[in-house]
Amino acid sequence: MNLVFETSRPGRRGVQAPDLDVPERDPRKLLPPSSLREDPAELPEIGELDLVRHYTALAHRNMSVDANFYPLGSCTMKYNPKVHERVARFPGLAVLHPMQPDSTAQGMLAMIRELESLLAEIGGMDACSVQPASGAQGELTGLLMIRAFHRDRGQPGRDEVIIPDSAHGTNPATCTMVGLKAVEVATNKRGCVDLEALRKSVGSKTAGMMITNPNTLGIFEENIDKVAEIVHAAGGLMYMDGANMNALMGIARPGDFGMDVMHYNLHKTFTIPHGGGGPGAGGVAVKKILEPFLPVPRVIEKGGSLAWSEEFPKSVGKITSYYGNVNNLVRGYTYIRTLGRGGLRRVSENAVLNANYLLARLKREFPVAYPRYCMHEFVLSGKNLAKETHVRTLDVAKRLIDYGYHPPTIYFPLIVPEALMIEPTETESRETLDAFADTMIKIKQEAQENPKLVQEAPHTTPVKRLDERTAALQPKVRWTRPA
Repeated sequence: MNLVFETSRPGRRGVQAPDLDVPERDPRKLLPPSSLREDPAELPEIGELDLVRHYTALAHRNMSVDANFYPLGSCTMKYNPKVHERVARFPGLAVLHPMQPDSTAQGMLAMIRELESLLAEIGGMDACSVQPASGAQGELTGLLMIRAFHRDRGQPGRDEVIIPDSAHGTNPATCTMVGLKAVEVATNKRGCVDLEALRKSVGSKTAGMMITNPNTLGIFEENIDKVAEIVHAAGGLMYMDGANMNALMGIARPGDFGMDVMHYNLHKTFTIPHGGGGPGAGGVAVKKILEPFLPVPRVIEKGGSLAWSEEFPKSVGKITSYYGNVNNLVRGYTYIRTLGRGGLRRVSENAVLNANYLLARLKREFPVAYPRYCMHEFVLSGKNLAKETHVRTLDVAKRLIDYGYHPPTIYFPLIVPEALMIEPTETESRETLDAFADTMIKIKQEAQENPKLVQEAPHTTPVKRLDERTAALQPKVRWTRPA
């Protein structure tokens, strides 16, 4: 496939601009000399047909959940119903301006308020804010509230946050950003938090604990109630990373097993498009003790109508511009209202069923990090394959691209050597799961019979195996005209 610049020919045009209907002005008389080009912009000159074919060909080379199975563990790359996209584009919602008077946006304010109420109910919490613009920002908001809670009680010395060694990398990073200290706690042989190690980690400086449940190994924390008791007894609060709520919703509520604050990745669990850099939405739900610290503005009822209010003196303040990615909140709200209570439960049940089915098919070929029934995802290890054939997990991931699959998450969690983290999600059919399992088994056979074939993959992409270190340190992302 040629670059669009290589297809360019002088004088070709894809569009013809209409005649000016205003007086023409010389830009050299309007702009300072420093803003003017000395040479024309190096833009391609190309006809409309070739331009359409160029972008269509690029689109066909994209990996997307609409075209490919995307078993990206811990990221929930599931199909998103298109009806929710249509609702988000309704003119009455899509063209609202964040600075217009509250009286002209009553429908949107009502939707935001109801969505927050629904998310609080799903999590077993008392209040919620959907202002944070991502899951990581939801984490930031949660820890800011925990810090504010302790300072409000006259305990600013509580500056330690306990984090399992299997946690998402954003957890300790967020902890550091808030000015708190991360304290690592070990995982036991069953893939859960080691209770004895936890008891040794808590103390008078404990602000709280960040925990993901189900955890990043795809396992439900079977002693989550005891974990919460230990942290609460030490005076700390429980924060739950809700990235994996697509295994729990409708079945178990974090607030019922001891969580004080949690965030939702609406761009994972509740249908918002995920991947490609966002935008996301990271709603934060809290128990009553943390409600005063929720970010502002908040939607309140005032004089018989809804309005934004910042009159919450203990609030941690504003987290993002305006009220986050509101258009994505419409998608999440539509998803919840479409499915209802029973539908959300079936989503979780199907996610767990699909993951356990795929695990049952692959555990004979690749060792399971913690051999138990999983929740929505599971972690395999390629350590035996690497030892026998020198084909590593990275090679397997690259070879999957040749078969049309997006690779799963690899080398995470860090506590699993040669990790392969696979999440099939609830939206994939049994036929798709079987085809993926067959391909994984075939790649293992290829590694045993012809290791070089796998080690040099991918073979079908425009760009083959890169020197990833050089690509990261010296990226070439801009076209330059040949000399």
